[in-house]
Amino acid sequence: MAVQVQGEVLSIRRVGAYNAMTVVAPGIAELTRPGHFVAVQVGGPESSMLLRRAFAIYDVKERGVYGGTVEFVFAVHGKGTAWLASRRPQDKLDVVGPLGKPFRLPTSRVNATLVGGGYGAAPLLPLASALRERGSRVDFVLGAGSADRLFGQLDAKRIGTTIAVTTDDGSVGERGRVSDVLPEVLDRTGSEVIYACGPMAMLKSVSAIAAERGIPCQVAVEESMACGIGVCMTCVLPVIGDDGVSRMVRSCVEGPVFLGDRVRWDDVGTVPSDVLGAPVPVASTGGGN
Repeated sequence: MAVQVQGEVLSIRRVGAYNAMTVVAPGIAELTRPGHFVAVQVGGPESSMLLRRAFAIYDVKERGVYGGTVEFVFAVHGKGTAWLASRRPQDKLDVVGPLGKPFRLPTSRVNATLVGGGYGAAPLLPLASALRERGSRVDFVLGAGSADRLFGQLDAKRIGTTIAVTTDDGSVGERGRVSDVLPEVLDRTGSEVIYACGPMAMLKSVSAIAAERGIPCQVAVEESMACGIGVCMTCVLPVIGDDGVSRMVRSCVEGPVFLGDRVRWDDVGTVPSDVLGAPVPVASTGGGN
């Protein structure tokens, strides 16, 4: 159901260490669900940067003075995101979306804990609103390396029942990582489901805590997605299927949202020998000249 549009930058603002960009993108906004992402062409039509950049959707407005809008958050990591950060209102952007599989919402009221790392908190905020609309309780655990790399604190305080904050350097909240405080939050809130988005190491830790407690956990992975439509195969990772068979799946198509206990975290970045379709090692025949 994804569409490609020539969007127009409505605004761009700094949020700590990040940039939040709002783009007029009719058609995309109306189809978006929490957990979806967009793939943005960078560098302009004459650029040698051929690959798009994928960004989780932070907010949408289906209608407005200028039409439906999509907002996403990003950090500058290289030439592509530096170019994007230099855009100004009324600049044109080629955007494809919404892409990927979104978070699955519960069919009844639940106590949910949402765990975000850095700007990985962005897609959790619309998810929190959707959960609250269904009568669910929402508690947040947000973490980052430092205060300027936290994202969504004010939104989380507005939407959630409670919020716990950690930073690696102790500049705000508790010194440490989200995995240090998550067990206490789960005990205190009686959470029945966990949703998480952030760095892969954080998702691995959160998934392990959820598995130990038997709590369902959905994670939105942050794999590099060059095409966003499943063609380039740069975002594959090993995931256990419903049939118990491990496969290399595409984060941009089969994900980015997965069940935490299905991702083979220790094997991410490799092609395990037991996954379906893995290359079979050629046996040595020995011998000499």
